[in-house]
Amino acid sequence: MKPFIHTIFIASFVLVLTTSVHAQNSAPLPSWNKSPAKQAITLFVKNVTTEGQPHYVPPAERIAVFDNDGTLWSEQPMYFQLAFALDRVKTLASEHPEWKTTQPFKAVLDGDMATVLSGGEHALIDLVMATHAGNTTEEFSHIVKDWLVTARHPKTKRLYTDMVYQPMLELLTYLRANGFKTYIVSGGGIEFMRPWTEQVYGIPPEQVIGSSIKTEFEIRNGVPVLVRLPQINFIDDKAGKPVGINQHIGRRPIAAFGNSDGDLQMLQWVCSGNSKRFCLYVHHTDATREWAYDRNSSIGRLDKGLDEAKTEGWSVVDMKSDWKRIYPIINQ
Repeated sequence: MKPFIHTIFIASFVLVLTTSVHAQNSAPLPSWNKSPAKQAITLFVKNVTTEGQPHYVPPAERIAVFDNDGTLWSEQPMYFQLAFALDRVKTLASEHPEWKTTQPFKAVLDGDMATVLSGGEHALIDLVMATHAGNTTEEFSHIVKDWLVTARHPKTKRLYTDMVYQPMLELLTYLRANGFKTYIVSGGGIEFMRPWTEQVYGIPPEQVIGSSIKTEFEIRNGVPVLVRLPQINFIDDKAGKPVGINQHIGRRPIAAFGNSDGDLQMLQWVCSGNSKRFCLYVHHTDATREWAYDRNSSIGRLDKGLDEAKTEGWSVVDMKSDWKRIYPIINQ
């Protein structure tokens, strides 16, 4: 071997070896403080991925499911899909003069969120049906993508896709590096999430489970399309979540991550299965860097899931103390 080529070969070998050793020695979950939750995660992964161990799980069965709103990205001061629907009302208002006098659309156009929310679930469904239907699946995907390019969070002024939680991004990567397949199981719209989850989370559209409206096949201008109808098809929330998992995946996951009562049945079902299981509840306790809310806060909610986590021994993330940082560092 010529001296020059030999030198290059040795240098390349040393670089590869150094990189490999660094990768093996680098600590997982760098944005997590040392805490019981982090230790429980890494111990669980070690137990289910080490061949010969009593809790070893084959790669095909290493399925982890994540709620989206409040678990993978923020959900305050309102669900981001609701913000999308409100913006769509304003965009479409010129085509619907009747909205100027019809609730809840009038309240949206007047900026009266108190009246919008006072209409309850029925009003929110009316908004979603009016703003999410009538177009093809491809058209709706483009509308969502275009909105996410420009829409900004009202408090942080970040893009909504920059409001994801850095520690959870690291967790997704860590699990996949250890042979897990990661899924989103959300009460949010499945076709609202699918256009961007692969780019943001590394989760492809076929691994997204969510609420849906009905679609039907049509030929439009000689082109076969799927048209979105103003009718609810499936609500992937609360008891609907384990049903959706069974329908889409066909296996019971071995790990589940959530943050609200809407995730309770999913967590219960996942952690009641045979073999080693892991469930984690994200508790929003950081009023400075994010929001603090549970049953005792001004935002308030039931948090039966938090009670169950404590009763059943599930892991709980205290965002204020367990996470070094919450959002990814971005170029402003």
